[in-house]
Amino acid sequence: MSELNTLLHTFATRPSLRTRESALQQVMENLISSGFADLPLPGQGHTLVRWRRLAQVAGCDLGLAKLYEGHTDAQAIMAEIDTSMPQALGGWGVWAAEPPDARVSIVSRHAEEVVLMGRKAWCSGALQLEWALITAWDEEQQPQLVAVHLRQPNLRMIDSPWQAVGMSSTASIDIEFNDAVGLCVGAAGDYLSRPGFWQGGGGIAACWYGAACALGGFLRVHCAKPHHDAHAEAHLGAVDAALCGAAAALRETARWIDDHPRDSAELPVRRLRAQVEAATCLVLEHVGRALGASPFCRDSHFARLAADLPVFLRQSHAERDLAALGRQIAAPQLAAQPIQGWSL
Repeated sequence: MSELNTLLHTFATRPSLRTRESALQQVMENLISSGFADLPLPGQGHTLVRWRRLAQVAGCDLGLAKLYEGHTDAQAIMAEIDTSMPQALGGWGVWAAEPPDARVSIVSRHAEEVVLMGRKAWCSGALQLEWALITAWDEEQQPQLVAVHLRQPNLRMIDSPWQAVGMSSTASIDIEFNDAVGLCVGAAGDYLSRPGFWQGGGGIAACWYGAACALGGFLRVHCAKPHHDAHAEAHLGAVDAALCGAAAALRETARWIDDHPRDSAELPVRRLRAQVEAATCLVLEHVGRALGASPFCRDSHFARLAADLPVFLRQSHAERDLAALGRQIAAPQLAAQPIQGWSL
């Protein structure tokens, strides 16, 4: 574990953004080759261990966490769907965004090998990865998961208008598939219907939490110094309460998933993501108010986390996600029953 801590610390404290971008792929390859990307699968009794590692990497750098979470999610997906396809070397991503103006279709197939046409949006880390699991639409207009090697000539990386300052290093570009070849992973519909879909959504909340903890750590160090602003202690108290509540939610949800590995985790994970997002937003506000402009301008690790985290948080769909949670709680079959989770 000390080797992992050293690797992450070295990367986190690189002062140069350009150097960090050029090193991102190398650090990811080091994590994979050293076995640090071989995480326990969710729902197998060690979900919290998995989330701790995701949080640890996120506290180092959220660009790295984006690649790391995608790679480990791809491993979990292939293990859950029980594909016989051996996992190839290199970094993997999972690209499942389906905006109405960007869709990839299966146009022909031979056994498990398929030919793909269309455009895929929000392909995070496309410039650093070797493989990706993508959702494509089959002949019956059902979503099919497909493994694609990204270094084939029938893929074109499109210079999309990626203007992000936060999360700039992962460049979520568009990719055009022009008779590109892929291998089907599982059957049509497996990606969305499997229990691991929502279990994986909890891993994203662990990343938010890890970054929030790292930012809270800067405030804690500040308050341990003599002659700090007295108001900073009040801000630290608010941060501590928020992070402890989020940590309790992560532990409880991980335990629920391990106790119910084949059940849908949609409700507990929707709750978890809402709770951790609220805590993270509170941490961002209080740390900024307590520390002022100095760390945003003079500490490269803090500045990157503070810029990246609001962008990473938008993997939540805000009020749309809250409305979906509310609909589940207010469902007619539950309306006359006590709400599990509300009772002490």
